[in-house]
Amino acid sequence: MEMGITRLTIFFEEPFWIGLCERQWSGWYEVCKITFGAEPRDGEIEDYFQREFRHLRFSPPVRGELPENRRINPKRMRREIVRQTEKSPVGTRAQQALKLQHETGRQERKADARDRREAEAERRFQQRQEKKREKHKGH
Repeated sequence: MEMGITRLTIFFEEPFWIGLCERQWSGWYEVCKITFGAEPRDGEIEDYFQREFRHLRFSPPVRGELPENRRINPKRMRREIVRQTEKSPVGTRAQQALKLQHETGRQERKADARDRREAEAERRFQQRQEKKREKHKGH
């Protein structure tokens, strides 16, 4: 019986979650792209593969091998996982839209506060100038 390697990578590609299923056996390599839609949970992925794996349409086999998996130190692997998860945006598309809206509102509030601060400084400057003119008039 031939042994093979099957690997699943899930990533977010605007606006859907995509699964990239790669399989390799005896020097042959195939790949299949699966569109999930909403962010899939682990149980949903497992159920999907139990039901649909036979029906997946893989690319035609290509001569080639996946890079050899060398053993990685667990601490290094954990650091790499943390780095990758920090890079990727967290949340659904709706959450990202809300975050953008929040950020836009924050920028507007900062601009308004800056304008009010500058207007207040200008008003105080004009008061001081007026006071100087009043003092000067009396002599």
